[in-house]
Amino acid sequence: MLSYTEENYLKALLKLSFQNEERPEAGTNEMAAYLGVKPATATDMLKKLKEKDLVTYKKYGKILLTESGKKNGIAILRKHRLWETFLYEKLDFSWDEVHEVAEQLEHIQSAKLVDKLEEFLGFPEFDPHGDPIPKANGEIPATAKTLLSEMKAGQTCKVAAVKDTSTLFLQYLEKLHITIGTTLKVIEVIAFDGSLSIQIENEEPRSISMKFAESLFVQS
Repeated sequence: MLSYTEENYLKALLKLSFQNEERPEAGTNEMAAYLGVKPATATDMLKKLKEKDLVTYKKYGKILLTESGKKNGIAILRKHRLWETFLYEKLDFSWDEVHEVAEQLEHIQSAKLVDKLEEFLGFPEFDPHGDPIPKANGEIPATAKTLLSEMKAGQTCKVAAVKDTSTLFLQYLEKLHITIGTTLKVIEVIAFDGSLSIQIENEEPRSISMKFAESLFVQS
């Protein structure tokens, strides 16, 4: 059985590989920064994961998940996102509250409980932030790859996922009445700084920053 810390490292490595699909590996410093730990701490844990054949890793080299490591990482991610969905849909947690609680619940080991949870929720494909929920067989639903910042003036789209899941950004989205599925229309793209004027549903147009536009995935 893996420790909570080992599971957290595998999940982090998996998420880093999703962010860099063309380069599905990570460096020690990148791994440490992602988890908020010192490089020496990350190195010690990576050695343990290598001994368990969960990662391939050489000193100062890149870290890759083995098949076993990837399988474990996907299972943890699946539990996390199912719990987020349960908290959001059934217990009325807001989408900026679910992550921290799901971080605790994801370490429950009962596969039967997780399967029952998925069935109870109606086999959802995406969590409250629009992230894909892995299936029991490890299959991961396809996700939107287009950022709001890539849209042109006059185009209409719907919010598909949140790239920045920080509490402050999620709370700001709620303030603007933006959630998954919200319709956005790009009114104008400002050439000077990349900021946009957008219309949220049928409200009056408002200006948003380039940083904001780069934090939302959308679908046409």
